[in-house]
Amino acid sequence: MKTGGYLSLLLILLFAVFLCGCVAEDGNTGKTTNENGIVSENEELIIYCGAGMKKPMEDIGKGFTEKTGIPVTYNYAGSGQLLAQMELSQKGDIYMPGATTDFEVAKEKGYILDEALVAYHVPVIATPKGNPAGINSLEDMGKAGVRVSMGEPDSMALGIIAKKIFEKNGVKDKILPNVVVERATVNEIVTDIVLENADAAIIWEDLYNPEKMDIVYIPEKDNLIKIIPIGSLSFSKNPDSAKEFVEYVSSSNGGKAIFKNCGFTPYNDEKTDN
Repeated sequence: MKTGGYLSLLLILLFAVFLCGCVAEDGNTGKTTNENGIVSENEELIIYCGAGMKKPMEDIGKGFTEKTGIPVTYNYAGSGQLLAQMELSQKGDIYMPGATTDFEVAKEKGYILDEALVAYHVPVIATPKGNPAGINSLEDMGKAGVRVSMGEPDSMALGIIAKKIFEKNGVKDKILPNVVVERATVNEIVTDIVLENADAAIIWEDLYNPEKMDIVYIPEKDNLIKIIPIGSLSFSKNPDSAKEFVEYVSSSNGGKAIFKNCGFTPYNDEKTDN
């Protein structure tokens, strides 16, 4: 009787080992389960994203992964750099530059499928805390001795826009000689201002940190307010998930709400389109 009991126990253990083996094998089929119990294929979305949107996009990525179980990886750089990388690699899932200029180029090349408009990017003049050079207007950026930090004017969204703002207001020939450094990303421009390596720069309003800098608003009639677009890429290996990400980022209760919390004005809210 005792031997029969041991035999029964042994059979139960063997069956349990066999069952665990089956589960383990199924567990290696490329599926993951997130903390909400959502199971998804082991795909990963690669997002080409403008550096000035890192804060909202990191939060959006976390929310999207929690909702879908799909991990998100960001490649942050200037919009022109990102476009060049996409062209060279023909890999990735989403393109989200800081303005529509390079996005339109990507569309013309046939790279964009599903697209949406997310939020407004408002250029402002930034100065070190206390505004030591006394910058109160675009014209002041052209005064003798003023050091200006600027985005690369041919390959970075904010640099292109800054140059156009200077041209629009007839101050380009005065300001450009004062440019002491051209930066690939807006975060580098912000650093120049915070560390007082420059007296003035054009940055996005949402990057304003009142503890570390001052800003001067550009009158709307003189400004070029831009719109942040997002689009899935035609060479994405995860087109359905890429489309879902675009929809999540551009939804009122999803990405737009996060952008608003980070100081942006969501698209269609009260800014002028340019």
